[in-house]
Parts: sequence; structure tokens; C-alpha cells
Amino acid sequence: MQNARDRLLLAAAELLESGGTVSTRAVCERAGVQAPTLYHHFGSKQGLIDAVVNHGFTQYTAVESSGDPLDDLREGWDRHVRFGLEHPSFYGLLYGRAEPGKPCAVTAPAHAALRERLTAAAAQGLLKVPADEAAEQVLAANVGITLTLISQPEPDFRLSGRVREAALAGVLHTPSADAPATRASAALTLRALVADDPGALTAGERALLGELLDRLAR
Repeated sequence: MQNARDRLLLAAAELLESGGTVSTRAVCERAGVQAPTLYHHFGSKQGLIDAVVNHGFTQYTAVESSGDPLDDLREGWDRHVRFGLEHPSFYGLLYGRAEPGKPCAVTAPAHAALRERLTAAAAQGLLKVPADEAAEQVLAANVGITLTLISQPEPDFRLSGRVREAALAGVLHTPSADAPATRASAALTLRALVADDPGALTAGERALLGELLDRLAR
């Protein structure tokens, strides 16, 4: 038997998915509880909605590494798009209520996962720009195409594939055996390797080396 907290989460999720009004009254009636119970567990209606969305969102960000950063980036992109299309109401809440200068705490795991994949790409000499910058570029394109597909009567997945490859080409390159690594790509690679194994350096040494590598990467 579900406890009151689980019933509230389920009720809010069902209302969100159906496009219904997610009012305190509607959620409580559906869950069979009184409003004070909602406030006890979640503090407010918005706290409940954030908990529902965060639960659903973290399910798709948990992608295990395959050992191939490029494959992982493509898989992460496609999972993001599928999540948006399967949960358009959730997705609208996540990316449709942006506040100036205030990052969304709920979407932070997706950004962190993307940054980790790009850092892995940097360690293999594949990154053109710093991982943070690359993550911003790729995520912006990923969100944009997802919102576009949600608005289409028949989502064009080929469009998503083209935008994905263009976004990745903007931040990644494929090293050639005949072409030496550039100073910038070498600096990005070393930065990722040092971050992965920082034990050999002191905090001061890491800070100094990081500053120098950032300059070289630019």
C-alpha cells in the first residue's frame, strides 16, 4: 500500500501527464489526503511539482559510460529528445519557466552528465573548446530541437539527428594520424587528464596549471 507521500507524487504526475490543472485541491483529492499533508511532505505545491519533475528527469540522465565518448554523447542527446517527447508537460515545466540569471536546479544533473561525457572526450583529444563551454553549446541545441519536435504534429527525428551532428561537430574534432594535435586541443586533453587524477599535484599547483592550460586552450 502506498504511503501519503507516494500517493501525492503519483497524483501530481498523473495530472501533469494528462495536462490537467495541478492545483493543491486537485492533487489532494486525487491522492485522498488533506492539504496539510501535502505541505508537511513538500512544503508547497511547487515543492511537490519539483519533486515529481526531478524524479522523472533523473531517470534519463543516468546513462552508463560505454567507453566511447562520442557514442555516449549521441545516446545522451537522443535520450534527452525522447524524454521531452514522452513527457511534454514535464519538459515544459523544466525549460519553460526560465528565470533571468537563475540556473534550474532540477536540470543541473543533465548538465553535469553532459559535462562529464565531454570531459571524457577531452581526455581522448577530441574537444575543440573547454568542456563547460561545449556543454552549454550542446545543451542549448538539444533543448531547442526537443522543444521544436514537441510542437510538431509529426516529430521529425531526422532533423534531430542533423542538429545533433552539427552541434557535436562544433565542439569536437576527429584526430588524424597525419595531423598533429593543436596547442588548444593538447591543453584541453591535459586539463581533463589532470582533473581525472589530481593526486600528484597540490591544490596550488593544480590552480596554477589549470590557469595556464585555460589560456593555452583559448
